[in-house]
Order: sequence, then structure tokens, then C-alpha cells
Amino acid sequence: MTKKILLLGVMGTLLDDVQRQLQRADIQFLSGTSLEDVRSAFAQTSIDHVFMGAGIALEIRLEMVREIFQSSDTTTVHMKDHASGSQGFLPFVRSMLRGLADDEL
Repeated sequence: MTKKILLLGVMGTLLDDVQRQLQRADIQFLSGTSLEDVRSAFAQTSIDHVFMGAGIALEIRLEMVREIFQSSDTTTVHMKDHASGSQGFLPFVRSMLRGLADDEL
């Protein structure tokens, strides 16, 4: 079964690159940079996981999380923080996917 993952970040080009590098047959990636993108994604389909970059302003991140939880009772949100290192969004998503692979991917 294909899992649907929404990648949220401040730079659309970065999100495109992450999708290309992580391309897998068992995952469908969607991406966005705004609260409207979150709404649009959830209106289109069910989302299993959301990976959110640390570059999004805190207030916007909180609005996004609120929208996600109001839209779904089953979506899991994974938020990168600045304290987890400057390795970037791609290593964060990779490590999350490795952890999820043991349980559900």
C-alpha cells in the first residue's frame, strides 16, 4: 500500500529536490510551503505523514499543525527543529523514513 507523505518547507525548490532524492515506489510525496497548500493537500487525499521543516515561522507551523489535526485523526506530524542540527531537511526526512520503515512503510 502506498503511503502519502506531505513535505512542508519554506523553499519549493528544496522540496522538489528532496522528493527526487527519496523517490520510492511505496511512497507518494506531496509538497507545500503554506497553510493553503496544507488545506489543498488534505482536500485532495488522505495523508499518512507530514514532515515539516524548521525554516517555517513558528506561528505558521502552529497553524499548519492545527489544520492537519482538524483535517485528520490519523495523520502523524514530524517537525524538524533547529536544535536537531544543521544537517538540513533531506537528512531529517531520511532518518524519519528509516524509523518508520521498521513499523509501517
